[in-house]
Amino acid sequence: MKKTTFILIISFLILACSSAKGLKDNLFSSEEKTLIMRADSITPMRVYKITRKSDSLLLRKQSSYVKPNPKNMVLQNFVKRLYATVRDSMSLGVGIAAPQVGILKNIIWVQRFDKENLPFEVYLNPKITIYSEETQTVREGCLSIPDRSETLSSRSKEIQIEYDTMEGNHKSETVVGFTSVIFQHEIDHLNGILYLDHLQKDMEEQKKL
Repeated sequence: MKKTTFILIISFLILACSSAKGLKDNLFSSEEKTLIMRADSITPMRVYKITRKSDSLLLRKQSSYVKPNPKNMVLQNFVKRLYATVRDSMSLGVGIAAPQVGILKNIIWVQRFDKENLPFEVYLNPKITIYSEETQTVREGCLSIPDRSETLSSRSKEIQIEYDTMEGNHKSETVVGFTSVIFQHEIDHLNGILYLDHLQKDMEEQKKL
């Protein structure tokens, strides 16, 4: 065997092992991996809706921690497909959570209306650590609840959040105004909560007045 041929074979084996390692992980179940890797990173995923019983049941489940790993091929593909979904012409939302496409992981995309150029940003394992007592009245809709929107008066005006970046950095920040509502809405999804639950609470509070 020629030396150059041997080097090429070794290089191919190293590349193959690296690719396999990128796909082999414990971040996602085999079913989730199949769903995620069914298409490329620019292909939107199907949005789960409460009008379908099986979808509705999944949307009520708790999502789980996801370990940040920029080298993980499945995670990278999923994050990009989740973004493609929220920006798809059939959706055009201002935020989306992983459970809305059938993946029970703590991942959300949020459009930052509080930043220049209104960028979309991805957050892993986000949680709200502080809710302000002062609330705001906003009208909310949801990609998973088609053809409906409602006015809520129970969203906090200011929140403190913690989250991980794709690179594995842990951060915290204060978010106010409408952007804080998007965070509250999407993080609710990670806990199996829909905005209709808040609407019900609002109605119950109004009856007490």
